[in-house]
Amino acid sequence: MKRWGILLLLWLTGFTVSASALAEDPPGVTAPYLLAGSPTFDQSISQFREKFNTDNPGLPLNEFRAIAGVKDGVNLTRAASKINENLYASTALERGTLKIKSMQLTWLPIQGSEQKSARAKAHEYMSAVLRVFIPTMTKAQSQQKLQKLLAAGKGQRYYAETEGAIRYVVADNGEKGLTFAVEPIKLTLSDSNEGDNK
Repeated sequence: MKRWGILLLLWLTGFTVSASALAEDPPGVTAPYLLAGSPTFDQSISQFREKFNTDNPGLPLNEFRAIAGVKDGVNLTRAASKINENLYASTALERGTLKIKSMQLTWLPIQGSEQKSARAKAHEYMSAVLRVFIPTMTKAQSQQKLQKLLAAGKGQRYYAETEGAIRYVVADNGEKGLTFAVEPIKLTLSDSNEGDNK
């Protein structure tokens, strides 16, 4: 029972990112990955987990379990996986295909002598997630990219950066935790590009 309580806490923490991001937006605005027709990555959660575990044998990622009782409509399934006592992975999936709409890692800080090693382990998982979605990145490049994103989002309740067809989201809630997310976005042509193609 305690495990599911923690998963529910994780879900609420992870979706604080969405609520925080929307706090300054007009009423009725929804997080992009929650919208019907929002893009997905080309891989299902089981394909992601298999690739992650194969590429990162020292960073095991357990099976994701659906979070029951979450009402997001018919288009979305939420699932979570406990990595250790202070690190969780959660995801928003397209219902039916189970393709990933958002992959989130949430680190709940711990106090004491183990904090530094726990933070380092969380950063290892976060940079490994980057490499799954951007296979051309080396380990050093993914670590550098992660540090840049975390520095830009430090102390911010919501920070987003777009690069190509991927959005990175950082929600730094200080002692309450840190959430890092990777999401796909739709690419569209601007009006000026359409004019060039005529």
